[in-house]
Amino acid sequence: MIDVALTGAKGRMGSLIIDEMRSSRDLKLVAAIDIVGVGEPVLGDVFVSDAREVRRVLRESQPDVLIDFTVPSAALDNIRAAADSGVAIVVGTTGFSEEQFSIIEDTIKSAGIAAVISPNFSLGVNIFWKLVEMAARSLSDYDVEIIEMHHRRKKDAPSGTAMRTVEILRRSLGIEDIRYGREGMCERGREIGVHAVRAGDIVGDHIVLFAGPGERIEIKHQAHSRSAFATGALRAARWVVKAPPGIHSMEEVLASS
Repeated sequence: MIDVALTGAKGRMGSLIIDEMRSSRDLKLVAAIDIVGVGEPVLGDVFVSDAREVRRVLRESQPDVLIDFTVPSAALDNIRAAADSGVAIVVGTTGFSEEQFSIIEDTIKSAGIAAVISPNFSLGVNIFWKLVEMAARSLSDYDVEIIEMHHRRKKDAPSGTAMRTVEILRRSLGIEDIRYGREGMCERGREIGVHAVRAGDIVGDHIVLFAGPGERIEIKHQAHSRSAFATGALRAARWVVKAPPGIHSMEEVLASS
């Protein structure tokens, strides 16, 4: 049995992860942590603990892995607390600055723990990234644009999935000029265009458009439900408890499980 602590337990993803765990035979929720709903029951005899006491909660519950879906500032504290307790980590929080991610890397390395950090845990998105990389290698002279769409309450833009897609394209195409939206007189150069839409209750759409003379190709992933992300996060939790120290990708999880 793998003991799991969950931060952001009352959020969208946290609630879905808890629902997924109800039918799990090998995962047990031992701590649910959030800044809201403190004291409320979530699963079995587990009640929501105050996020301000995350270190105490981890010390008392002794989980094998911490799953974090919060916001960057909170995730940074949660990762530090898990590292200090020697707890493996699965992080789905997005929107980290370069400085924050550098701190996370140093924290995980110093603690000698294993972590899976990914902007997207769905199987489909990880296949989407592979297709984008494959297309980029064959369509290096085509114009490329990324369009991502999410619900109106998503705070970070562009999405973490879009930014990972940017990095794949940058590496594959050797393009360093990234344009976030366009306005006014701006003739297109050799660049990667990135466009973010925030509207309604869109779960998550990502499109990469390759356009050349007389044709275009679109590679698209649509998330119909966040359940795909929750399932992937739990898959990562099962994997990371046996992984060697260091930061791992969801691609590694899928390749070996």
